[in-house]
Amino acid sequence: MVLAADGAISGYSTAMFAGFLLGNPVTGIYEARWDCTISWSLQDDSGAFQHFDGVATSDGKTVHFRQADPGGAQHGIMARTPAECKPSDLRTQYAFTLSGASIPMLPGPASNTASNTIDAKGLIKADANAGFKLALEGASALTSDVTIAVDAQCIVEIELSLPAQDPAAITPVKLRGVLIHEGREILAIETDPGAMVTAAFTAP
Repeated sequence: MVLAADGAISGYSTAMFAGFLLGNPVTGIYEARWDCTISWSLQDDSGAFQHFDGVATSDGKTVHFRQADPGGAQHGIMARTPAECKPSDLRTQYAFTLSGASIPMLPGPASNTASNTIDAKGLIKADANAGFKLALEGASALTSDVTIAVDAQCIVEIELSLPAQDPAAITPVKLRGVLIHEGREILAIETDPGAMVTAAFTAP
């Protein structure tokens, strides 16, 4: 989102809802106050509104917020991104956490099974071929490839697989996120159908 000096907001909203990835252009207004509190409302192209309240850090780079609408998200983070990002903004090493659940979306016996939970921690490091390798916490001997692409708007596309001794147990994951804090952090969600998984990558 872009917060203009006149109090207007423009941008895009991406969310995982009932297992489906939804993205819509949004417009809105915001009010920033002297005590670092900020309120804003967004309207998507269907006409629906969402309302938020938050508190900004003293440097204005991060806002911790909640959605004011009944049943809305109670905890969220909004972070400032630079005017432009490039692949060289990526750091050579990130610690990561990956957590959430996946629900089968295709009809059939699998669709009646319980959701599969995921809770993984580990490290990704740049290799000699300008790619990345992933190792899970406590299982550093097993590694897998990670692909990371960054566009000029600081949107990050990540493809990875969680390594396992049994090839049948390897879990492929596709993520979409945003590069923040001068490349020191990536906040992302899984984009595979049925996935309600969040991820955070933090450079040492």
